[in-house]
Amino acid sequence: MTHKNERVLSVAELARVEGEGALYVRTSGDRVQEVRLEIYEPPRFFEAFLRGRAHTEPPDITARICGICPVAYQMSACAALEDACGVTVPGRIADLRRLLYCGEWIESHALHIYLLHAPDFLGYASGIEMAGQRRDLVERGLALKKAGNAILEAVGGRAIHPVNVRVGGFYRAPSRAELAALTEPLKRALDGALETVRWVAGFDFPDYACATQDLLALSRPGTYAIERGTLATRSGLLFSAGAFDQHVIEEHVPHSTALHAHLAGGGRYLTGPLARYALSSQWLSPLAREAARAAGLGETCDNPFRSIVVRAVETVYAVEEALRLIAAYEPPDPPAVEVPPRAATGHGVTEAPRGTLYHRYQIDADGLISTARIVPPTSQNQAAIEADLGDFVQAHLGLDDAELTRRCEQAIRNYDPCISCAAHFLELTIDRS
Repeated sequence: MTHKNERVLSVAELARVEGEGALYVRTSGDRVQEVRLEIYEPPRFFEAFLRGRAHTEPPDITARICGICPVAYQMSACAALEDACGVTVPGRIADLRRLLYCGEWIESHALHIYLLHAPDFLGYASGIEMAGQRRDLVERGLALKKAGNAILEAVGGRAIHPVNVRVGGFYRAPSRAELAALTEPLKRALDGALETVRWVAGFDFPDYACATQDLLALSRPGTYAIERGTLATRSGLLFSAGAFDQHVIEEHVPHSTALHAHLAGGGRYLTGPLARYALSSQWLSPLAREAARAAGLGETCDNPFRSIVVRAVETVYAVEEALRLIAAYEPPDPPAVEVPPRAATGHGVTEAPRGTLYHRYQIDADGLISTARIVPPTSQNQAAIEADLGDFVQAHLGLDDAELTRRCEQAIRNYDPCISCAAHFLELTIDRS
């Protein structure tokens, strides 16, 4: 029941996000009293499924966590297991992995921009409704997504849950001709990506800066970090993947099957496009930097509603980077290096489209996994999303309930949450005999 001086904004099922979640905001008088992003999707148990499995299996198993960003899970898993076994893959394999990751950034960002987020700015209830009136826009977005999927198919074997990735590299390296066939479609995609930046830059953005205390992403001076780098925060922290547990603390909250994360000092942080852009915008390609400048972005962007512009700029970069990698491609021979097991713990971090994704595996001398830990970006962002929601509502209490609720849903979609990735806080014990 809502009392006279109390307002409750509630959405039981959030739309245009991956997974199942709800929104609850309660105000009393002129103050926000409670904000909850309620992730109620059942836990997925992937860490428990991995215990007792061979160290070669996580790339295939963890890819099933998400159909939109399976490569992120595969790359973080490979990085962690190769770290445990003391193996570094050679440059040609590393470049092929980066190319595969570019494909995922392109298809994931295109999906979010065109079908999940743009309808908020254009007044459509869904991407399907938008397609009915602006078919040209949706076709451009689907063409971009197709270009990313083509990379996943050529390098990963298929677009969803790629099957060509293995610890140590790939089962098969594509030929130069196979990748060269992607060049012309990617050149057309680059035109579409640049047009996307110009298009989204013209949206009407609320004048708002996020309330989050810090930003976290991979940093790799000289390049825009995707598949490797050192963890960095805007406040000046620098640490390796092996120190992730020391700096990032996860806690259970009653209203979510995803764990909340904060930095060891107690502060909230945000990961994802805004963090990557703030820490590494200087390492974007000249074309992507110019597109960002023309779109009105400075060296950093603190308005989460403008994250759609940053994603569009990152799409330009990913298409350009894919073209560069294809032009320089030499098939690795062999396509993988052997990764013999040893008793050790390994850590891996990469940049999923939605943000930093951490994996940790402890394996024994026979290569069997004894413990696994996966920290997806959406669970890291949950506390930041709630803080931003509260701050946004506080600044817009003059809106009526319907409009304020709509804006709150839009604010959540700013972060492109992947709820299914985030939901796995329960412990599961499996006894095998």
